[in-house]
Amino acid sequence: MSKIVIVGSCMIDFTCFSSRFPKPGETIIGRKFEVKYGGKGANQCIAAARLGATTAIIASLGSDNYAQEYLKIFKKENVDASHVQIQTNIHSGISHITVIDSGENSIITVLGSNNLLSRNHIDNSINLIKNASVLLCQFEIPLEITLHALKLHKNYGLSIVNGAPAMKNIDVELLKLCDIFCVNELEAEVTSGISFDGKLSIEHIMNKLLDMGCNTVIITLGKQGAIYASQKDRTVKKVLTATVQPMDTTGAGDSFLGALAYFKAYHPTLSMDECIRRSCIIATKSVLKFGTHASFPHKRDLSPDLFI
Repeated sequence: MSKIVIVGSCMIDFTCFSSRFPKPGETIIGRKFEVKYGGKGANQCIAAARLGATTAIIASLGSDNYAQEYLKIFKKENVDASHVQIQTNIHSGISHITVIDSGENSIITVLGSNNLLSRNHIDNSINLIKNASVLLCQFEIPLEITLHALKLHKNYGLSIVNGAPAMKNIDVELLKLCDIFCVNELEAEVTSGISFDGKLSIEHIMNKLLDMGCNTVIITLGKQGAIYASQKDRTVKKVLTATVQPMDTTGAGDSFLGALAYFKAYHPTLSMDECIRRSCIIATKSVLKFGTHASFPHKRDLSPDLFI
């Protein structure tokens, strides 16, 4: 059985590259366009698989050529896609991404077939879910489906929820069910309702998320690394990472989550601090290449020390 199971999204990424973001109402000339395959669920699954994890994805694709191509990608990446459903009369999920010269990006997502992932689909995958060492979920599918999967997996292994895209008024039952809730700065602001403007506010945000029921919270801070705290120890701890000149930050968070799931599944005795440190190293390496899947490093390209 797969050690890491993802219940999440598959998206087709339509990416434009330009010198800057357009202003409202402005048309600018970009320099390149690409069609790639993404979605937070599939990205995190492939990121973990490239580190050597045995992975499976429970997802929903549309009735288009992109879906068939995605199934080929899963096969190539050694991901078990036998629990991916093909929906009729709807397109696969898509993301419109703009990447500027600094490496920053903005993304608009249309969920498409991801919205049709159902409870029956999850129930039909119950053995896969219960046998997973790590269940990894995101917010690009209906939240009630994520909640249902977390309930089925409870007491069978570790669960991680990536609270992205950012949402307000999240069901507190979902927050209480997952073992680790992971968000970036912006997502932490939206989820907590507290604006981030320095060290003091990040501690307020962390405490608010813990007060909302989260067991352990990780907030990724891009080039500044990540911070974390838990119900057992509310002291906010910071993990630093190397500073690099990014080429494209798209998918860096997914690289981090895939790595975190890998270390929790395959190195369960590692401390949280060490799991985050190693995951930050892998995510930092991913920003040195363009794209999502193309930027995720293989285990063979990383220092063996990361896997001791």
